[in-house]
Amino acid sequence: MTYQRCTWCGTAMYHRLLCPVCQGSELRTERSEGVGTVRHSTVLHRNTPAARNISLIEMAEGFVVRGRVMGPPIGIHSGDRVRLSTAKDPVRGEPVFQLIDEPFRAWT
Repeated sequence: MTYQRCTWCGTAMYHRLLCPVCQGSELRTERSEGVGTVRHSTVLHRNTPAARNISLIEMAEGFVVRGRVMGPPIGIHSGDRVRLSTAKDPVRGEPVFQLIDEPFRAWT
C-alpha cells in the first residue's frame, strides 16, 4: 500500500492532492508496512446479501485509511491490530485487512 508524505511538514496521508495540515502540494509517495490499528468499525447491512464492516484503520506510519477487516463483522473492535491482506474489495476498491491476533475478550 502506498501513501503520501508532505515534504514541507512531514504529515502522512492517504490519497490526497494537498496536505491537510499546511496545504502543501509537494507530496512524496512512500510504501506502508501494512500494519495498523482499528480506530472505528461499523457493521453495514445495506445493499449486501450479508453484513459487512467498514473500518477506519490508523496505520503505523500515521495516516488513516478506510477499509474492510475480514472476519465476522461483530467481532471487529477498536484497538484490534490488523495487517493489510493481499485481497482488495472488488466493489469499492478499498483495502482489505485481517486481524493480526485474536484479542482476548473476557465475558462480563
